[in-house]
Amino acid sequence: MTPATYSYLQQIDNEPETTRLALVRRIMAEDTLGFFSELRAKRPILVLAECTLVALYDDVIEMLNMPNVFTAALYIPKMGNGYLMMHDDDALHYREKSIMQGLLNRDDLPKVRKMVAGIAASILKDAGGKIDAVAGYCRLVPATIVRDYFGLIGMDRKDLMEWSHWAQVDTFYNQPFDIVTPEERKQITDSHNAASEQLGKYLGALILTKALATKLEFLAEPLRKLWRLIVRPKPDAMPDDIVTRMMRTSFPAEVGFDLKRVAVNAGGLLIGTIETTGQAAVQAIQYLLQRPDLLAMAKNAAGLDDPSQFDAIVWEALRFVPISPYMFRQTASEYTIAKGTDRQTTIPPATNVLALTQSAMFDEKAFADPTEFRAGRNWYHYFTFGYGAHECLGKYVGMVMIPEIVRQILLQPSLAANGDIVYDGHMPKSYELTWRN
Repeated sequence: MTPATYSYLQQIDNEPETTRLALVRRIMAEDTLGFFSELRAKRPILVLAECTLVALYDDVIEMLNMPNVFTAALYIPKMGNGYLMMHDDDALHYREKSIMQGLLNRDDLPKVRKMVAGIAASILKDAGGKIDAVAGYCRLVPATIVRDYFGLIGMDRKDLMEWSHWAQVDTFYNQPFDIVTPEERKQITDSHNAASEQLGKYLGALILTKALATKLEFLAEPLRKLWRLIVRPKPDAMPDDIVTRMMRTSFPAEVGFDLKRVAVNAGGLLIGTIETTGQAAVQAIQYLLQRPDLLAMAKNAAGLDDPSQFDAIVWEALRFVPISPYMFRQTASEYTIAKGTDRQTTIPPATNVLALTQSAMFDEKAFADPTEFRAGRNWYHYFTFGYGAHECLGKYVGMVMIPEIVRQILLQPSLAANGDIVYDGHMPKSYELTWRN
């Protein structure tokens, strides 16, 4: 939508209150950066009946630094299993995120990047010069990592992708401020519930299998020697993956990390990996393919031994095409944001608030000349993996996985797209790419 003789804000103010949100969502979809620019300049805190939008870098940071004021309460109906993501600054969130960050050892990252490169190269080699870059590549690579590195073994990767898909759609795009018909809302919820039931059964069987294997591994030394003499297990009988690490780690009862919590966190690894990684990778690929000068720069960097220059290009591309332009929270109590400024706004409790993180990434306070593409900007000002207490648990795995997926396909000669990404709602559905085999 292009402004006519008046601004987006004038259009919104002239719209009846009952349809104002729909107009805002349409403007946001059609001219995201133009709309955000006007908000930052004229009304950086936009109050609607259904939600409040926060556009400036300082205010977004203020919000996301206070998880018990601006809470993740909207996740709760979507995550009945008690995963840490639906908890704010409490004991469970602090404890389990710390445990999982330790198990997702950052010393693994070179190995993980090598795994990603090998998986991606194999998929592309078998593709014969043509692929659907969404399901056949950008989602399939992280699904393979979920299986081989995270340890969710024994299931077809298509099932893993399906379960992850419905959890993402229902949690992030089926909220009160999303424009969804009642029929669509029910279909999304029903699909998520069905996927969650299947995932729960699978995780129960997986953890039981891993528990039995782990107990055999930790038999008393004489019995373990006898077991090895009789069975002669291969050295890799118990692989090193994240679920196995959880099973091998013994916590006192007081820590509260029992088999149920192992299963919940194993499910979290799945749900938080496939769709987010896939969408980020495919959107970065399209962004670069549509810009020949940036594509040439990226291809040159892709051939370097040191990946840091290439990675910086991908992160800057994702500033322009993030997987979502906002993060949502709900206030637990009344709060006055930007207090002492001419934009200060008191937000009542139980208000849905959209932290417009993409807008914040175009705020001159954080990014000089924000409309210019500049690889190598200050990493800490990006919101690619969230911010604050709810920053992505797998951030560092994602930091090698996303750019490596992009890098491997850009290495293919004469890479070209047959049209743009096709979306199903907010989620990429297909994107056909070809190259010289």
